[in-house]
Amino acid sequence: MRKRILYLAIPSIITNLTVPLMGLFDVAIVGHLQNISFIGAIAIGGMMFNLLYWGFGFLRMGTGGLTAQAFGRKDEKDIPIQLFRPLLLALSISLVILLFSRPLEWIILHVIGEPESSLNHWASVYFRICVWGAPAVLSTYAFNGWFIGLQNPKIPMYVAIVANTLNVVLSLFFVYGMEMQLKGVALGTMMGQWTGFLLSLALCWKKYKNYFKRKFYWTEILDTDALVRYFHVNKNIFGRTVCLIAVTASFTAFGAKQGETLLAVNTLMMQLFTVFSYFMDGFAYAGEALVGAYVGENNSLKLRETIHSLFFWGWTLAIFFTWIYSLGGKSFLGFLTDQQEVLEACVLYIEWSALIPLCGFSAFMWDGIFIGMTETKMMFQVMLFSMLLYFVLYLILFPTYGNHGLWISFLLYLIVRGCGLWYLFVKKYRFKY
Repeated sequence: MRKRILYLAIPSIITNLTVPLMGLFDVAIVGHLQNISFIGAIAIGGMMFNLLYWGFGFLRMGTGGLTAQAFGRKDEKDIPIQLFRPLLLALSISLVILLFSRPLEWIILHVIGEPESSLNHWASVYFRICVWGAPAVLSTYAFNGWFIGLQNPKIPMYVAIVANTLNVVLSLFFVYGMEMQLKGVALGTMMGQWTGFLLSLALCWKKYKNYFKRKFYWTEILDTDALVRYFHVNKNIFGRTVCLIAVTASFTAFGAKQGETLLAVNTLMMQLFTVFSYFMDGFAYAGEALVGAYVGENNSLKLRETIHSLFFWGWTLAIFFTWIYSLGGKSFLGFLTDQQEVLEACVLYIEWSALIPLCGFSAFMWDGIFIGMTETKMMFQVMLFSMLLYFVLYLILFPTYGNHGLWISFLLYLIVRGCGLWYLFVKKYRFKY
């Protein structure tokens, strides 16, 4: 089982790593330009899209769990329907986003806290270009969840490599060849997103066209009972994601209120969390696919074995990343920027980054398990409690400890997420280790 999980996880890790790597390249590109505001603008612009898109993460997570269960049941009639529903929803949501992009931009900037005028301006420039990638981004969420549910993480990997390689090449060309600065990074990102969508569509047809040869009816796609289950699963994922957004957005906003330097410090250090999270998500996706399939098969023995194996890999990677961050965290941040003021400030907070893996790995593993089982209500309950605790801790610790208090609050939030999911799972299923 450990080998099976690794087989499924490695392509997802490669896929996921392209996302933070693109963020790192974006930060590195603007970090070596003359305007320090570009680093903060990338953080604010990225957070704007996190607020805009993360709430619709159920297009991937819910699709993955439901597709995996249909795959475990060997229900070839239902498998393609599990792609049609999220694709239709993704395109509908995208249309609304494009129609109301300007008011959404204003609202999101004010939710974040409306940073200094220079950051506000450049974040808006970034947003207004990248927002045209919304249909591609949300549709790709649906495709990726469907592919993972079918235990085929290689297609998302191929798509991510091609799309993000093009993103880097175009960004470098637009920034340095066309001298477009931050606009060039945004344009390269948007064009890469559309490439990913079109490639997903082509590979879906090439690999799985037999699923789509029969005639489909709107009554199947919009079946009332199936839609009730679909939205029941996804409303809790949506609520959980809103809480996740609230924590992540507030972390950036609390950094912005401390000035450009500390905003840049937190932005750079959060790249360490991002890299680790995408490694963990690779194993969570593998768990999601296997757990969903074994739930569909009603195979409790394989389910138990999967959970044990997931946590073997979780502990292994947490210890490895703690060691890596302890030894090489400062060098890594030096790669991202040559701004001495920022690097000197990072020294005061770098130790917190080494604790991220041990504090956070359990939450990622349990997320994959709960999504595969479509037990999304408990996920939402734990996330809500963890979010509230994070804000309470921040209010208590920040006045005394400043940015250190912010990091302590964030790390305790990660610990509570993992422990809370473990407690509810054991309580409901009487699972014994």
